Amino acid sequence: MRTKRAGFTLIELLVVIAIIAILAAITFPVMARAKDGAYKSGDLSNMNSIRTALQLYREDQGGFPPALLGYATLYESGPNMGAVVPADKAAGYLYPKRIQSVATLKPAYNRDPMDGFIVAVWPEPDPRPVGSAPLFDLNGDGAIDANDDPLGARQAYGPGSGFVSERGLGVTSDPDLAAKYYAVSGYDVGEERIGNTVRRTLRYNLFWTNWGLASGNGMDDPRQLGYSDPPDDTVITWNSMFRDPGSLQGKKQDLVLFLGGSARTYDSLSLAERSWRVLP
Repeated sequence: MRTKRAGFTLIELLVVIAIIAILAAITFPVMARAKDGAYKSGDLSNMNSIRTALQLYREDQGGFPPALLGYATLYESGPNMGAVVPADKAAGYLYPKRIQSVATLKPAYNRDPMDGFIVAVWPEPDPRPVGSAPLFDLNGDGAIDANDDPLGARQAYGPGSGFVSERGLGVTSDPDLAAKYYAVSGYDVGEERIGNTVRRTLRYNLFWTNWGLASGNGMDDPRQLGYSDPPDDTVITWNSMFRDPGSLQGKKQDLVLFLGGSARTYDSLSLAERSWRVLP
């Protein structure tokens, strides 16, 4: 005799679907966090490699380069004349002599092509009033007070000032006259997300204060790579690709590279608001 085989009932099928949905809801965030952690570890390692390459460059050249990878260049002749030379085919300041792969200069979440180029704006300046947030005893009187926080030692420009001009020396309102960076060079300029705002902002620059971009001053913030002996707490560059696009309050999702130490995670809100003025 043959026995009749019963199929799944509708209720059983719905229970199985519900279980699969629950498992997926548990598994996907875990996988996303694992991928995020792996990407972050890779970027931290690459940022430390950049620091080492900069030290080698400084020993050879007596100072730091004006950019990490360099500015986008065009073919001057041949069938590709006028097209952008791909980043991995162009000789930059650190690549290929001191950094063997352009991928070292490309954050893990950067999906730009090698021949892409972009213009950028300056990051947010410290919003605290001038005189209210001294960091060091700049005038040498033995006290850290309002006199150590002059306007000249503050960041010269912000995102609303215009596009970064050639070699980061100022701003321009004309994008055609702005500095053209390789889009993959995420540590020269990088994607910044604050709320619903997404923009490309300058990250690596020799000078960023009013005095630094002019003729310098003994009262200037010394933590600028263009000066002869910047201290260890000088910010080289940072990576904000891991930010939650929502609130930044109380979250350490950014990566910062200081001159005198390894790259580290950092408070996202502080970095978003103060840029090069943050301290280790």
